Amino acid sequence: MMEQTLTYRGMYYVLMGKISPLDGIGPKELGLDRLMNRALDGVVKEVILATNYTNEGEATAHYITAMLKPKGIGVTRIARGVPVGGELEYVDSGTLAQALRERKVCGE
Repeated sequence: MMEQTLTYRGMYYVLMGKISPLDGIGPKELGLDRLMNRALDGVVKEVILATNYTNEGEATAHYITAMLKPKGIGVTRIARGVPVGGELEYVDSGTLAQALRERKVCGE
């Protein structure tokens, strides 16, 4: 999906999972040590997180942020909100509330 947007030209790392303690999946099972090694190669300046906005996705994003920020790596996360072409009357209230919180100034 990232390649199909034609908006990102950098490298990416696919986790192939998420932290889920109830399922016995922790950082070690995801191979986050490999992500850390790649991020600390001296070339990487920013890691853009694209985890789902579920409890497990939030936990995974939080863990990765806590792992990389102290090492001087910038960590950002893709936004969430109303889909392009979406009709507001069909968007759930949680998504609309998040879209309002993450709004940007027009023209930027």
